Amino acid sequence: MNAVVSPVDAALLQQALAVSMTRGMSVALWARLLPNALAIVSEHGSRSFAELNARCNQLVRALRARGLHAGDGIALLCSNRVEFAEVFWASRRAGLRITPVNWHLTADEAAYIVNDSDAKALFFDARFADIAQELREKTHCTRFAMGGSVPGYDDYEAALAGQATDDIADPQLGTSMLYTSGTTGRPKGVNRGAVAGSPTSEAAAYTPGESVHLCTGPLYHAAPLTFSLAVPNMFGAAVVMMDGWNAERALALIEQHRVTHTHMVPTMFHRLLALPEAVRTRHDLGSMRYVLHGAAPCPVTVKRRLIEWIGPIVHEYYAATEGMGCMVDSHTWLAKPGTVGQPEPGHIRILGEDGREMPAGEVGTVYLRAPDEGRFSYYKDPAKTAKAYEGSHYTLGDMGYLDDDGFLFLTDRSAHLIISGGVNIYPAEVEAVLLTHPAVADAGVIGVPNEEWGEEVKAVATLQAGHAPSPALAQALIEHCRSQLAHFKCPKSVDFVDDLPRLDNGKLYKQKLREAYRAKA
Repeated sequence: MNAVVSPVDAALLQQALAVSMTRGMSVALWARLLPNALAIVSEHGSRSFAELNARCNQLVRALRARGLHAGDGIALLCSNRVEFAEVFWASRRAGLRITPVNWHLTADEAAYIVNDSDAKALFFDARFADIAQELREKTHCTRFAMGGSVPGYDDYEAALAGQATDDIADPQLGTSMLYTSGTTGRPKGVNRGAVAGSPTSEAAAYTPGESVHLCTGPLYHAAPLTFSLAVPNMFGAAVVMMDGWNAERALALIEQHRVTHTHMVPTMFHRLLALPEAVRTRHDLGSMRYVLHGAAPCPVTVKRRLIEWIGPIVHEYYAATEGMGCMVDSHTWLAKPGTVGQPEPGHIRILGEDGREMPAGEVGTVYLRAPDEGRFSYYKDPAKTAKAYEGSHYTLGDMGYLDDDGFLFLTDRSAHLIISGGVNIYPAEVEAVLLTHPAVADAGVIGVPNEEWGEEVKAVATLQAGHAPSPALAQALIEHCRSQLAHFKCPKSVDFVDDLPRLDNGKLYKQKLREAYRAKA
């Protein structure tokens, strides 16, 4: 990679970067300063900053030739390949609203998002050709195929061919609109205004032309899109894309590319720690200096073991597609195990069911202050938008409390709450204990119907290699929970399964798990 920008130029660089961000042209800035430095490394091709910038300019011109203008929407159904970055960064400088689409969806589900987002163009990865025809029939927009030929779709490479590569003269900052997972009904687009700059302190840790970020998750999710593509490239770092998660492969890539930064979810930590010690120690991780995680609760024991292994370089955030909450570094977390950070006074409120402010230590619904810029709304759903807000604050449906020092602790999602005999039970607390048992590979805790108590606690677990399901093991897990938790919180029964319905962003699909057991009941 190119040499890092001289510290002498730091002040001018910050000014130039600030201007570039407001116009979506940060990649163009690095193309001038570090043209040969790698911006993207993937199994499907790589790009230097100069190459990425040139392709973005070609794509903007190709879209304008087809009638797209600033303010229009585009959709992107694509695996972690270099074209994803090209489409994303082109949309940022063209003033377009980009909606990444989960490629696990059916054609009908994907078509709903493309149509609901009012996309005027769809970029489609030929790898998912099995839904291409139905998706074409159900959408009415310009369509491009990447990575291969797809009948009824324009060829992406042919569209770019012949277009000029120099920077467009009239850049305008674009926006992103991602769709919620839709726990009830159809998912909704989270529409946020254009906000330039980095959402986290992670940006300060990047060294232009030298830092390398390992992207471990699918880019259609908000966290990988922001933390593993937008922020690193914005600050002159290379992004190494994984096309599917594998624990040992991640360690090999860190060693091979001298990775300095990464973003992961707690299930990835659990699987890394489950590798044999000989596998974990054979890879040189000495280049690592910043590991960011969020998206799902991380059991205290898992995070503590991770910090003991790789050092106090682990940073946790509390956020969602709708906005940012707070962050915590390793040293602070070790002093306050389980916290997700100490928000600025007034940024987070804990409200009870009656809307009153809850005192320190008491659980309620977590509300976050809406940003002055980029305040979100749910696309075409003012009723849902209004329901999320309470004055200047909004909620994601999480529950938690602030301690006496103002540190935030999350207990669970309100939708996951188990109410047994009128008492609230938070599944995440029980799951964290189950994961400390050596036989357990993964665990989910749900409430199932009980005639006397309304609900009772059930644990569903997958087992580590070398352990077999049995009534004795089920009882052992119940006793394991009872040794660390009040008995009313503990499972009354334990089921063993081969796999749990976990989403690829690390979150357990609790609704699907709950519905399966309630259907049986």
